[in-house]
Amino acid sequence: MENDIFQTSGNSVGASLNLAGLNPSQREAVTRTDGPLLVIAGAGSGKTRTLVYRVAYLLEQGVDPGKILLLTFTRKASQEMLWRAGQLLNETCRRVVGGTFHGIANMLLRKHGHHLGFGSSFTIIDRADAEGIINLLKGSLGLTGKDKQFPTKRVLVNILSGSVNKSIATDDFIYDSYSHLSEHVDDIINLEKHYKEFKFNNGLMDYDDLLVNWKRLLDEVPDARQEIAARYSHIMVDEYQDTNLIQADIVRLLAYGHENVMVVGDDSQSIYSFRGADFYNIMRFPKVFKDTQIIKLEENYRSTQPILSLTNDIIRNATEKYAKTLFTQIEGNHKPRLFAGRDEREEAAFVSNKIAELRGKGIELKNIAVLFRSGFHSYKLEMELNSTSVDFEKRGGLKLTESAHMKDLIAFLRLRVNPFDTLSWNRILLHLEKVGPKTARKIADAIAGGESPGQALSEYPCGKNWAAGVAKLAQLFKDMEQETIPGVLYERVWAYYQPLFEKIYRDDFPKRQKDLDQLKSIVAGYDNLQTFVDDTTLDPPDTAKGLSTDDKERMILSTIHSSKGLEWDAVFVMGLADGRFPHAGAGIGEQWEEERRLLYVAATRARRYLYLTYPRVLMTPDRQFRRVGMSPFLSELRSGLFERIDRDGMEGSGPSCLTAQSSSSSAMTFPKKAKKKKLSVGELNKGVRVKHPFFGEGVVNDKPQGRSVEVIFQRHGIKTLHLDYAKLSII
Repeated sequence: MENDIFQTSGNSVGASLNLAGLNPSQREAVTRTDGPLLVIAGAGSGKTRTLVYRVAYLLEQGVDPGKILLLTFTRKASQEMLWRAGQLLNETCRRVVGGTFHGIANMLLRKHGHHLGFGSSFTIIDRADAEGIINLLKGSLGLTGKDKQFPTKRVLVNILSGSVNKSIATDDFIYDSYSHLSEHVDDIINLEKHYKEFKFNNGLMDYDDLLVNWKRLLDEVPDARQEIAARYSHIMVDEYQDTNLIQADIVRLLAYGHENVMVVGDDSQSIYSFRGADFYNIMRFPKVFKDTQIIKLEENYRSTQPILSLTNDIIRNATEKYAKTLFTQIEGNHKPRLFAGRDEREEAAFVSNKIAELRGKGIELKNIAVLFRSGFHSYKLEMELNSTSVDFEKRGGLKLTESAHMKDLIAFLRLRVNPFDTLSWNRILLHLEKVGPKTARKIADAIAGGESPGQALSEYPCGKNWAAGVAKLAQLFKDMEQETIPGVLYERVWAYYQPLFEKIYRDDFPKRQKDLDQLKSIVAGYDNLQTFVDDTTLDPPDTAKGLSTDDKERMILSTIHSSKGLEWDAVFVMGLADGRFPHAGAGIGEQWEEERRLLYVAATRARRYLYLTYPRVLMTPDRQFRRVGMSPFLSELRSGLFERIDRDGMEGSGPSCLTAQSSSSSAMTFPKKAKKKKLSVGELNKGVRVKHPFFGEGVVNDKPQGRSVEVIFQRHGIKTLHLDYAKLSII
């Protein structure tokens, strides 16, 4: 943690600082050095440059470099800023103190921690250490054992850390974020008490303790507060919108006696509440520091004006904000484009085709990014890109087959297509109680060596403790042999897997359930299971490791949260449908407003081209198709800020296409699905002969009930089929 403090030297030759390269707002932020200052730095407005020049300016004005403190969220950020300041000025920069909140806390607690009962040699423990201690305490407190369903050490650390970072009592945090674990509240509170005692008695601090104890030192020990505040006469804080309540309190206490504190941030880019960041820190700063001066950096050095005009309008309707209007000198007349696909497949096809078109214009893959609200929103696109051999790197979310619970369920479906897939057999056999790796391998080998995998499984000589589990699994595969409709197969697998799923992932299965609901919709969208399995296996192993940037050029697929601070020539923001963005659970209030800011962050990543897309139809978890409109955030946009592209490649000024005109730059064709006439209920009277692609020929046994019909097949007996899924034809 001490390495999170960075001091650097600059040029050995003195230099006079030239401020001519700064715009008026930047220059004012650099030279206004007394009293509290809030700099609202719009996206791409040069905030880092402003901080660098301010450090150099303070030094040139004679401020002792040891009295300057620069707080950042990464060590790399402080290193870069202080190095650049050194290049502007001279070697006096080496005594400027810059680092992360945790790094500075470590340094100060080593010197002043004795006021809180800590010696200077306390040990900082990392995440793995914390989990180890929690596991040890679980055992000593009797919270482990076969009959206990107590949360894992990983989840317990998440809970304890989450409550600290959000400044919420642990029991309240559990009820808010882990309500399915509420039965364990008393035991978790007791465990927390012992965890704190263990750390104190053994001279340990975890990462959260560094902030908690730094605040305690400043708040509870007046002598320490006065000494530390006097040591740093000028304080600067980067990305202030990402601070949590503890960090905001630390900044307030650090400025005791002088209030020479400058914070830089953008309220419109506050998107990390799930990590504990508090949007209202930056909004209430002028109230905490009464004489605050506010400077806005509004000139953008990244994007063209058409893109900025749209992003300004996205944030225009925010309920609470510092009003600002981004503008630029960068030329460009390519308006943002809006495309509404028939469904997610067509949306993915549009993005894939546009990427090919942009590459044809000379834009490299590495300068193209596709952004989305949640990791699973890109699954259809991943399959589309794989089919066209476009290399991509995904950030901030797992690929379709990477998460354990998704792999589990897909394994069953793979076996329906290929019953001799020993890897999938091994995976699902390990779910059975009392079946370990050796037994699982033996069963899988026996299945692979037999003519009928299902029969080999049912006939395998089982031990008493696990025979029932094998029998249940064998019955599942017998039932699956009678089905070919992907959606129905999924339902059968889920009925078997659900109790196992809730047991295996008992700590966070509600969160994982959302992924499986999405997978269910994806599976149901396929006509046959083989195609689905093929699509999921087209994704090659990650070969990016070990390759230099010259070996492979990849475009970026990223969640919006992981894209903050980055920029590309062309950006696609997909999945902008009502109910998906903002997400369905957002509601009206702060969550809704954070979702608006999330879209703002996404749109401001684009330098030259911005595409906004959404599907007109989404499939619900229960396999119902639901028509949806565009995101409410897009509906609010003023006319003329974007151009709509219809499915025939026509463009026009939004929100309607009444003035659509041909555009060769966006013309493209999409493979259209052949529309098959669905059988009507009236055509299927009792006795009508029908044919099914798997069950063969049969006779309608009774008049249909709703959209379901009962058919007697020659070889498979009576089957009840749903007319929307079963591919029945009348003979």
